[in-house]
Amino acid sequence: MIFRDRAEAGQKLAEKLIKYGGENPIIYALPRGGVVLGDVVAKRLSAPLDVLIAKKIGHPYSPEYAIGAVSEDGDTIFNEEEKKGVDQKWLLNEIKAKQNEAIGRRKKYFGDKPITPAKDKIAIIVDDGIATGLTMMLAISEIKHLNPKKIVVAIPVVPSDTAKKISAQGGPASGGKSESIELVALDIDKNYLGAVGAYYEYFPQVEDNEVISILRNKL
Repeated sequence: MIFRDRAEAGQKLAEKLIKYGGENPIIYALPRGGVVLGDVVAKRLSAPLDVLIAKKIGHPYSPEYAIGAVSEDGDTIFNEEEKKGVDQKWLLNEIKAKQNEAIGRRKKYFGDKPITPAKDKIAIIVDDGIATGLTMMLAISEIKHLNPKKIVVAIPVVPSDTAKKISAQGGPASGGKSESIELVALDIDKNYLGAVGAYYEYFPQVEDNEVISILRNKL
């Protein structure tokens, strides 16, 4: 499935999520591209929009290839085989640097405003696509700390093997509760094209000023 742009993908996702419109969900988008889709979904569902900021940790010799991710709080997730193969001193420095970037990005977007609480609510995590799934799996882990009653992962496209990993992320959360995870994907691809952008006719980089403009309209 090929999408015209992020707005079209967001509209198609919103139609799949409309059943949650009357349940007061919270939309958590992964910046920056996911915020464009998250905005469309939030408007369609009349829901608040926030962001989950997790920074990709790229391989030292191929930065676009993700070997892990780190959140604002310093939580991490890794491809353990890839992690073993890199210099550990470099990795510790990179984790700290990326965590600081994540903290700085939230401050840039929201100032000192804390993340929107999701206790006993439906949390819908939105992105413009997934490749390895490491950043999304870290986002799921972060949302579990907020104790929602349900987590929905909403994405236009995901490789079939990554879809299985995401669906398997349900389980215990803070406070001993257990969340179910529903994956809402427009295209679960067994023959993944290798990059999220390959599924879009128009896929420009989303800049911080566009994200800030979207989020300020939600405040």
